[in-house]
Amino acid sequence: MSRFLTPHAASLPSTVPFTGPETLERRTGIPFRARLGANESLFGPSPRAILAMREAASGAWMYGDPENHDLKQALASHHGVTPAHIAVGPGIDGLLGLICRLTLEPGTPVVTSLGAYPTFNFHVAGYGGSLTRVPYKGDFEDPETLVAAARSTGAKLIYLANPDNPMGSHHAAPVVEDMAANLPDHSLLILDEAYADLAPPGTVPNIPADHPQVIRLRTFSKGYGLAGARVGYAITNPDLATAFDKVRDHFGMGRISQAGALAALADQGWLKSVQDRTVAARERLSAIARANGLSPLPSATNFVTIDCGRDGDFARRVLAELGALGVFIRMPGVPPLDRCIRISLGDEQTLDILAETLPLALKAAG
Repeated sequence: MSRFLTPHAASLPSTVPFTGPETLERRTGIPFRARLGANESLFGPSPRAILAMREAASGAWMYGDPENHDLKQALASHHGVTPAHIAVGPGIDGLLGLICRLTLEPGTPVVTSLGAYPTFNFHVAGYGGSLTRVPYKGDFEDPETLVAAARSTGAKLIYLANPDNPMGSHHAAPVVEDMAANLPDHSLLILDEAYADLAPPGTVPNIPADHPQVIRLRTFSKGYGLAGARVGYAITNPDLATAFDKVRDHFGMGRISQAGALAALADQGWLKSVQDRTVAARERLSAIARANGLSPLPSATNFVTIDCGRDGDFARRVLAELGALGVFIRMPGVPPLDRCIRISLGDEQTLDILAETLPLALKAAG
């Protein structure tokens, strides 16, 4: 079949940005006791969302509303914008692909950070963009350097995640507001706010939804606990929001996912309880790391990135040894970030498993 591919498509590797825990279990034959690598919410979705999805299941023979009308109305009300400022899609990953499809041609320059969320790079490569990666500044993405690189390369897209994945760090709102105010005229800022619902106060910037050069991405996968439902959305100016209709899969959002997202959004009390449990779990996970001589980094997310104090080879051995003990985690992919491992938050029972296995993994790795 490869003879039917475009030359560009034929040149791409047949890979996915992440190896799923299911794949790892099939390879090793070891079932995971603790699933702490995918930044899912082990606290789960609102019971109201589960009930709504269960009730919607009987109507799964019907397509979902191709306009996502009710969800767009609810999201607009929640964020204080109009429905025209909202575009709904299959998770932030799906929206990133649509943005690249809308904006990139072969050779179009794009700027991101070296080691930042790799799914964006995957889509840029798929549409032939020319990617420039700037280094982190310590454990933080560097907005000033990203903007400077966009100026020097003529980049059409700039990608910034705030809070950041994989390091868990965040910039205060004024830093991102200043970045948005100083973009080159030719650049669109993709502001990935997947973890905004779990971030400390003062993280989310005040950027008008009508800003002509900013598109903000949000998800129901993290704080709302609906990673498997694949519901994300963009907040941006109406011209750009409407442009998604040119290329999106209009039946891409199923009725069950739409119902779950609506019910989850309406249950802000559940989100508050998840936020509280997130803070407690960060403290417990950080304490486990410190008890084993490791250095947890400050986190604004539903994971904690832990500095193992040595090089990437050592961190990879720790990851592998934890996997052999039935604990699924991940780690940053490039130096110097790869001195770290990244562990998602969990409930007390799951973190007990981590506390049991981490010292064994460190001993075996060292």
